[in-house]
Parts: sequence; structure tokens; C-alpha cells
Amino acid sequence: MRLPTVEEIRALHLKYAPTPEAFDLVHTHCEIVWSIARELIARSAPPVDADLVRTGCLLHDIGVYRLYDSEGRLDHRQYIRHGVLGHEILRAENLPERVCRFCSCHTGVGLTKHDILAQGLPVPPGDYLAETAEERLVMYADKFHSKSNPPRFLSASAYARFVERFGGEKVAAFWALREEFGEPDVTALAARFGHRLTER
Repeated sequence: MRLPTVEEIRALHLKYAPTPEAFDLVHTHCEIVWSIARELIARSAPPVDADLVRTGCLLHDIGVYRLYDSEGRLDHRQYIRHGVLGHEILRAENLPERVCRFCSCHTGVGLTKHDILAQGLPVPPGDYLAETAEERLVMYADKFHSKSNPPRFLSASAYARFVERFGGEKVAAFWALREEFGEPDVTALAARFGHRLTER
């Protein structure tokens, strides 16, 4: 399986980003998620295909660009759709299904058909779950950084509190990911990238 190069991935971001500001927000976030995953791979993660994880980190949020309107405003109400939109983009670019799945299978700690139907989410009903170690690592690393305004890092405790509103099983799923992959040094990462850190 041929994976796109870092340069080709950057070109895809530039192709789909509606504004320079959107590119900076999304592409920087994707690079940060790769920094988090790379740290976890080096320190404590089980064996994974690091090149595939890098590709997944750098492309997982490309669907966000489809949620900007003509005036450069992000439609937060439809944000849950960014994963399936990204999957569609990468499929149209003829990327392998294993790469496309990083988009549709990273939302929260897994989006199930039950979640979609019970909450009336604007996503085609189905299970969008990380299955491979690489998919789980990209999904997990993504939880420690937010594209909020301004962008911020989150501690494991902060994300657990956030996801608790979706049910105890989601919290348990997050702690299981921490058990599998360890915990990144978000304090050092926040200082490195100059973003604030939410610890609780």
C-alpha cells in the first residue's frame, strides 16, 4: 500500500482549505496530533505501523474544510459530519480505504449506530469505530488537542470529564485507550506549541 508523502498531504490540505486561516487551524492541529502519537509510539504504545499512523494523524480532520461557509465561518452544528466528509474526500482522491477510515473512525471514542439514532445525529447510520491499533492510536491522540478558539491541549482528566456527558461507557472506552497507549506529556506539548492547557 502506497501512502501519500508529507508533502502530498500538505498539498491536499491546501487544495481543500477554503481560507488560509482554516488551513492553519486544521493542518496545525493534524501536525500536533502526529506529535502526540509519535511521543506515545516512542514511549509506551504497542507496536504499530508508524508511517500509517503519521498519515492518519495528518489527514484525519481534512473533512472539516467542507463545513466552512462562503464567508469562512465553521458550521459547528454539523461538526459531527466532518469524519464522514473526510472519508468522502480521501476516497475521491483514490486513497486506500485504510487511510480513508482514519477520517470516519476517529470521532469521540467511537460513534455507533445506536449513538447516531438515539441522538438524531446528521450522519448515515452505522458503526464508525476504530478497529486497528493504528486507528485507535490516531483517535486517542486526537483527544488531547482541540481546535477551539484559541486552540488548547487537554489532560486525560479533562477529556474524561468532557466525554462523560455521552455516558459512562464512553469514559470507560477512553480509559481503556489510555491503558493501551499511555499518556502524553501534554504540559510539555502545550509549552512547545504555545497553546493553553485545560487540566481539569
